Amino acid sequence: MEQYEFKINEEQVSERIDKLMTTFNPEWSRTQVQQWIKDGNVTVNGDTVKTNYKVQLNDTLELEIPEPELLEVEPEPIDLDIVYEDEDVIVVNKPRGMVVHPAPGHYTGTLVNGLMYHCKDLSGINGVIRPGIVHRIDKDTSGLLMVAKNDVAHESLVEQLKAKTTKRIYKAIAHGVIAHDVGTIEAPIGRDKKDRQSMTVTEDGRDAVTHFTVLERFENFTYVQCELETGRTHQIRVHMKYIDFPLAGDPKYGPKKTLDIDGQALHASVLGFVHPRTKEELVFEAPLPQEMVKLLEELRR
Repeated sequence: MEQYEFKINEEQVSERIDKLMTTFNPEWSRTQVQQWIKDGNVTVNGDTVKTNYKVQLNDTLELEIPEPELLEVEPEPIDLDIVYEDEDVIVVNKPRGMVVHPAPGHYTGTLVNGLMYHCKDLSGINGVIRPGIVHRIDKDTSGLLMVAKNDVAHESLVEQLKAKTTKRIYKAIAHGVIAHDVGTIEAPIGRDKKDRQSMTVTEDGRDAVTHFTVLERFENFTYVQCELETGRTHQIRVHMKYIDFPLAGDPKYGPKKTLDIDGQALHASVLGFVHPRTKEELVFEAPLPQEMVKLLEELRR
């Protein structure tokens, strides 16, 4: 069972508890939170409350999320682009629009549903909902993901992420013309206090480092390569907005007037890691999705 505790501060006073709690974690929908409250999984100062309870200063909210074993994640015959596979790991080229693992509102059609149909052996470290998932990319970001088939491989890949030894390179189209050919964005990222479902650069955030290289410049846009040194939530999207070159099509961090693309123009193009068993250095590359290829052709014209 997962347990959480939250202390209400001055900025949060008088907000409805069901609305406020969705800001604590972007994966928690209001419907899900309301169900937890009705089931008695949420208490305020030790007492159960109704979904419309308005929080008070210094209230202590406690949440106990039941084990997800009750949710059956059904294997689905989804056509996956498997770039590499052996007895320990799978590397998948995820298409734009596909959610990585089941969550409220997305219980089917996810990468995990497809992986469970494709192979029966996935690491159990992340539980029933996220079997084998070592790291994620956003729904509308396409590209390469590594998946662990067993717990030993999972632990090895996670350690490599923590040690910053994995290679993760993204291609993106950003608004504006970046003057510098290369650069490094070193700015801590944390939850946005004004919009808890968004991330932002903030002094009390976690260290975040992105290296970028300009690949091509256009009249009002720049085609750029970004290499992650760290892996914070929405890191590239937040960092590019921070330096005033937000990604084209980004519905959360970009301008409304943008290129004709459904979601951010961001693709995880290169993924490299040391194989957990053989210790061989593996590097994979996935070509740009057609949507981004077409956008670049239009910009060149």
